[in-house]
Amino acid sequence: MTEQTINWQAWGLAIRPRTLPAAAAGVVVGSALAWRDGFFRVDAALVCLFAALLLQIGSNLANDVFDFERGTDTPERLGPTRVTQAGLLSPSQVKIGMAVVFALAALLGLYLTWLGGWPIILIGIAAIISAIAYTGGPFPLGYYGLGDVFVFIFFGLAAVTGTYYVQAGSVSAAAWWMSVPVGLIVTAILVVNNLRDLENDRKAGKHTLAVKLGARGARIEYVLCLVSAYLIVPVLVLTNIIPVFSMLTWLSIPLAWKTLRAVFTQDGRPLNAALAGTGQIAFVFSVLFLVGMIFSR
Repeated sequence: MTEQTINWQAWGLAIRPRTLPAAAAGVVVGSALAWRDGFFRVDAALVCLFAALLLQIGSNLANDVFDFERGTDTPERLGPTRVTQAGLLSPSQVKIGMAVVFALAALLGLYLTWLGGWPIILIGIAAIISAIAYTGGPFPLGYYGLGDVFVFIFFGLAAVTGTYYVQAGSVSAAAWWMSVPVGLIVTAILVVNNLRDLENDRKAGKHTLAVKLGARGARIEYVLCLVSAYLIVPVLVLTNIIPVFSMLTWLSIPLAWKTLRAVFTQDGRPLNAALAGTGQIAFVFSVLFLVGMIFSR
């Protein structure tokens, strides 16, 4: 096996491809609503999708290197391999990779700015800063229990409404409301992640919301995120904000139930399966919503 092959394998681990479907959820929902309303643009949707994926990859790289530098990642880590901690890539290599990824996201943002104007610039800059500041900088958000809030904002509110806006030129009530369940489900991914790492984070002085609430509180937060996400849909249907075919999203409830049971019965490394399962919930939920919008049109 050549050194180059090993290096590519390391980068494959670093970008954490299993996290990417969840990053696409908000773009899928925003584009689905744009389709229903007759504003869908394939170019805008694809650029939004690639930008969202790049932002997620950049965030993964930032977390990899900055958690290592702060001493949070140790050999006792329970999550997937972090390449900096494992010595597969140097901190400087990961930081260069992070800069390249965010630069590519910014380039895509220029096209979206051409479509949507200056608000896209503000969203893009805020997204990149937040992705870095989650574990980096003088006030790392994830270390002060603020990660959940920022995940909800950028993977829910900004992703759905921003995707809709660059296609429609405005934001509908449906886009605003549907950004909430998407944000809640993606936030639930972070909740599982922090529940798994609770003891290690506590020792390292990383005061995530799970550390602040404790294991029981984190599990309650997870339930509230998922239950609220699913209950919002029928309320929006009954108030004629979204069409009845939006209820197709409930077909993902069996997957959510399976993952929820795992969260309440497992601890530590076994929660990696629940983490992946919650990411699948976000993606399946968004795809089912897209199918519903296609039927509605």
